[in-house]
Amino acid sequence: MQARTRFMLAVIVLFLLMTGPFLLTALIVWVETEGEARELLVKVLSPHLTLGTLLTAMGFAAGVGVVRVLFRQYVQGLLRMSENLRLMLGANRGFRVQPEGPPEVQQLAVATNELASQRDALMQDVEAQIGRAKASVELEKDRLAALMSELTQSVVVCNLDGRVLLYNNRARAQFRALSDAPGVAGGGELIGLGRSIYGVFERNLIAHALDTIQQRLRRGATQAQANFVTTTRAGQLLRVQMAPVLSLAAPALAAAAESEVVGEAVGGEDAAPQGATDAVGTAGEMTPAAAETAAAAPASERTLTGFILMLDNITRNFETESRRDQMLHNLTEGSRASLANVRAAADMLEFEDLPEEMRTRFRKVVRDEVQSMSQRLDQTANEFADSLKARWPLEEMLGADLVAAAQRRIEARIGLPTKLEEVDESLWMKVDSFSLIQAITYLASRLSDEFEVREVRFRLTAAGRLVHLDLIWSGQAMSTETVMSWELEPMKIEDESSPLTVRDVIDRHDGEMWLEREKVRHRAFFRILLPAATPQEQAEAETYLRGESRPEYYDFDLFAWSEKSHELDDRLLSELSYTVFDTETTGLNPSQGDEIIQIGATRILNGKLLRAESFEQLVDPERPLAPESAKIHGITSEMLRGQPTIDRVLPAFHAFSADTVLIAHNAAFDMRFLQLKEEQTGLRFDHPVIDTLLLSAVVHPNQESHRLEAIAERLGLTIVGRHTALGDAIVTAEVFLKLIPLLAEKGVRTLRDAREAAEKTYYARIKY
Repeated sequence: MQARTRFMLAVIVLFLLMTGPFLLTALIVWVETEGEARELLVKVLSPHLTLGTLLTAMGFAAGVGVVRVLFRQYVQGLLRMSENLRLMLGANRGFRVQPEGPPEVQQLAVATNELASQRDALMQDVEAQIGRAKASVELEKDRLAALMSELTQSVVVCNLDGRVLLYNNRARAQFRALSDAPGVAGGGELIGLGRSIYGVFERNLIAHALDTIQQRLRRGATQAQANFVTTTRAGQLLRVQMAPVLSLAAPALAAAAESEVVGEAVGGEDAAPQGATDAVGTAGEMTPAAAETAAAAPASERTLTGFILMLDNITRNFETESRRDQMLHNLTEGSRASLANVRAAADMLEFEDLPEEMRTRFRKVVRDEVQSMSQRLDQTANEFADSLKARWPLEEMLGADLVAAAQRRIEARIGLPTKLEEVDESLWMKVDSFSLIQAITYLASRLSDEFEVREVRFRLTAAGRLVHLDLIWSGQAMSTETVMSWELEPMKIEDESSPLTVRDVIDRHDGEMWLEREKVRHRAFFRILLPAATPQEQAEAETYLRGESRPEYYDFDLFAWSEKSHELDDRLLSELSYTVFDTETTGLNPSQGDEIIQIGATRILNGKLLRAESFEQLVDPERPLAPESAKIHGITSEMLRGQPTIDRVLPAFHAFSADTVLIAHNAAFDMRFLQLKEEQTGLRFDHPVIDTLLLSAVVHPNQESHRLEAIAERLGLTIVGRHTALGDAIVTAEVFLKLIPLLAEKGVRTLRDAREAAEKTYYARIKY
């Protein structure tokens, strides 16, 4: 029964107690008297009835006041204490009840705090033991995260529903490059745990590749995989290799358990009959022996639970190949006419009686056509030099790193001192670093052995689209013939030999090498011409780490999603995928023209806050910004100048929040701003929506404030970055995660339960 209802019942009972006997006595006297006696009674008592009624009313008011005070102290006070006790039990163990109210309630609060302190001491001991037990598991997780984040190959692992459950840094960077809106919030709306891979690839294409893998598995293939090439929405060309993720089928799992039983029986253990359960373990983990048996099971006895995608962006390679094909076509077609003219002129020149004037004209035709063909060949070779270089796989490398590696190798292998003379630290090169360093070391070795050079120096400078790498020394002059012989001999450094020559290495880079002399300084140097590369953009640490030492790149619990119901209303709150967002605006009246100036969002998946997967973007409101609003959120007009407008930002945010439940604090306010832009952007934000303000009122109906700061303080959360969109979104997400178990205690477990409970609160009536 609600507290307010009980208070009203108490007032009614008090009224009946105070007025009931008087009214009953008056009714009896009235019934028993008749005629003149009744009139006399009324005449005598009339003056006293008014005074009695007034005194009764005053007594009733005083009684109501006393009941109200007692009710607030003993009923509402105990209800607040009950809510606070639940906070201490789960959401905020450090919370303590403030002794207030009558002495009896204060003593109860003190005793409660003492019990909570004893409980905390026991819990700390338990948590310490659990922490030690989890240390090895966390170590393995860290190793996996480190391995996946540093792989140079783009790797994405999905369950059978196409939900991403693992990806690495390389894949994240590649998906950002594939975004339709790369300039908005980093273009990170395509990749994320729990996101659908079908936002990038066609569903039918993945289904066909999976069907191919399953057919190969049924045929007993040991390495079943599928390969395909596809085009993304952004027009990028991807080469994809798909491999299966296999788990044990029931027969194989039973065999693994049976092998454990046999092993224990041979060892004479009395517990052998329990081997089937022991092989799997109480936590669903197989013992090492059972795992070894399971790993040996053939692929045909395993079931497909997901797939691995290894991605390569071959757009540039494809364009290079296309240009090369076009080059050959143009060269062939262009030369055909010239050759025909040359052939015709040559045929005419064979006639002995041809007039000299005609003979001169035909010779000129031959010269002109040959010169035209030569120019065409030179132009083609210069224009497509990069495509020729691509025939041998070269890697992009920072020039300073290459020089440093060459220095270390020369000093270690030859014992020849090296120095840097001039090295441009910003230059990137496209090289086969192994063979190039081998060639440089070989040249230094020949200089040391044959010309007794005691030191070499390095110089690295830019030359347009090329790089000059100079190997400098002082000493005896060298002939061009010597240089040519060194270039053409197979390289050999002490006991290390190579079938390649220096000329092979230079040709591999489509470069050049020659000898130059500095007569004034009595020095000489080999100048090696190498192709330059575009500097690689180094992603800032905060691109991957937003306040955490290790981002979440994987969540293997998603393997089970294929077996769950997709009806969101009946799904547990702890199982859903959420986008928690917040907006900063020019004002508080969306219907009167106020606009969004920042959107920030983060994601929750399987009950975990994914800080690394966030969306944060300033928005140009295309209207003046009130100075007083900048005092709240700290965003100025200068910060918004040049930022994308809302018609570019909302599609990116819509893609980021696809297939999730939206969460906001006072969601009616933020959703109103989004809904007013639906006609302009052509998008509908028809996601299910959860409001943490309403859920707080469900969990703590007797608390005075449900502001975000007040809720966070009650739940023991530290607020960082308040009044920035992303900062508020993160705090809201942490609040929601704390509210989930408190809601479960009140029977609110599913999305439908949360929505229905929120709609009954007072705050649900607020409109914007």
